[in-house]
Amino acid sequence: MTTHPQHHLVIGAGFSGLAAAATLARSGKRVTLIEKHSQPGGRARTFSEQGFTYDMGPSWYWLPDVFEQYFAGFGRRPSDYYSLVRLDPSYRVYYGKDDFVDLPASQEGVEELFERMEAGAGARLHHILEEAKFKYELGIGELVRKPANSWLEYLSWPVISGSLRLNVFRSVFSYYRKNFRNPRLYPILEFPMIFLGATPRKTPALYTLMNYADISLGTWYPMGGMGKVVDGMVELAREAGVEFRMGEQAERMMVRNGRVAGVVTASGEIPATGVIATADYQHVEAGLLPEAYRRYDRTYWESRDLAPSALLYYLGIDQPLPQLLHHNLLMDESFDRHAEELFEDARWPEKPLVYVSCTSRTDPTVAPAGMENMVILIPVAPGLEDTDEVRERYYRYALEKLKAITGVDLEGHVVYRRDYSQRDFSRDYHAYRGNAYGLGNTLMQTAVLKPRMKSRLPGLWFAGQMTTPGPGVPPSIISGQVAAEQLLKAGY
Repeated sequence: MTTHPQHHLVIGAGFSGLAAAATLARSGKRVTLIEKHSQPGGRARTFSEQGFTYDMGPSWYWLPDVFEQYFAGFGRRPSDYYSLVRLDPSYRVYYGKDDFVDLPASQEGVEELFERMEAGAGARLHHILEEAKFKYELGIGELVRKPANSWLEYLSWPVISGSLRLNVFRSVFSYYRKNFRNPRLYPILEFPMIFLGATPRKTPALYTLMNYADISLGTWYPMGGMGKVVDGMVELAREAGVEFRMGEQAERMMVRNGRVAGVVTASGEIPATGVIATADYQHVEAGLLPEAYRRYDRTYWESRDLAPSALLYYLGIDQPLPQLLHHNLLMDESFDRHAEELFEDARWPEKPLVYVSCTSRTDPTVAPAGMENMVILIPVAPGLEDTDEVRERYYRYALEKLKAITGVDLEGHVVYRRDYSQRDFSRDYHAYRGNAYGLGNTLMQTAVLKPRMKSRLPGLWFAGQMTTPGPGVPPSIISGQVAAEQLLKAGY
């Protein structure tokens, strides 16, 4: 391959890589995206077996405005590529046997639910969501779209004037216990925080903006699964001119004259004047970069607070499951204890909370008629020993919990099973310590305190859930956009 003036290269075809590649191509430059797997999507890959289709990773479609803004940047809409439905109810929370609440799709409906659960809670929730809306608009509109090279980026009037309302130095835990007394309300409000990478006691109350995203903006589903979003972003990137090279893993970063010169794969050299790496940050630095250009050493990574990993079971069930909704949260055990086992003790949990997804309750195309595709997810600490014995133990635990709480007895009805956990994340994504969600959004890992987007190697930028702005599908899309804009701005 001959060197092309301003040939840009993107490593990884996850959400951030797809967004970065399309954003670069929109500028008129030549862009090549390389991906180690034969299928795009990264952690959001899909697979099908025996008539069942599964999203391997993300299953919650939140922040629909971020997707709208992304596609609008190319003169498109999400509806040009996939069909969205708003889930109603949004999800079900089980507290114990036959004891559950369904979250209505409207904010007013959730406020009425809170009021029934605690006198005065509806009005307090309304006030909190108004405040969360402000945080969301400032956070998504201003804060997360900054490259976080310097604190000076945040010295704008909207940020300064709104800083006191952001509750950065107060925890989610204390914030909600000041406002509500009924402990049944806490899991509803705090469960989104567990995937941010810290206990509610250590998560800044800024992130109550996630409750606005959940309750006010709603929970949506792209018919066919989250893989349809990936398909749409791939199609958009191809329309913009991105060249895809699938099944091609980056093995080494090329450096010439003190700047990035491309990437070496098994098939040879791919020259480039600018590179955006969206693969696992630690892997890229430690495995692809010469030591002289690494910004972070082993001690640094060992000191980081990671978001959780996950223990996943993809199941095919040979009967309908009317006791379940599309999204189900089994919150019968202590949320605080599970969070401590995740983030403080870093051990396999004793009695973990369980999330169960059955997209076939909404979408008949993802399972054979009269059957259900089920995904069971247990959040677990990263860096644990992931053995077959451990997987089997928690599989039995999850099935027994489902039977005890919902009355769903899966014994003899599981016609397909696949497990996925830390050793798979490490193998498939070079995920540091088998993480599933990247770095935690703690106070000391916010903005410029995250690993930098800009590498010490000139011409190389990072994007994805290990850098700015953080874990999650919409933040990853934004991360790819911001990294691409920085590369273009620098003239590479």
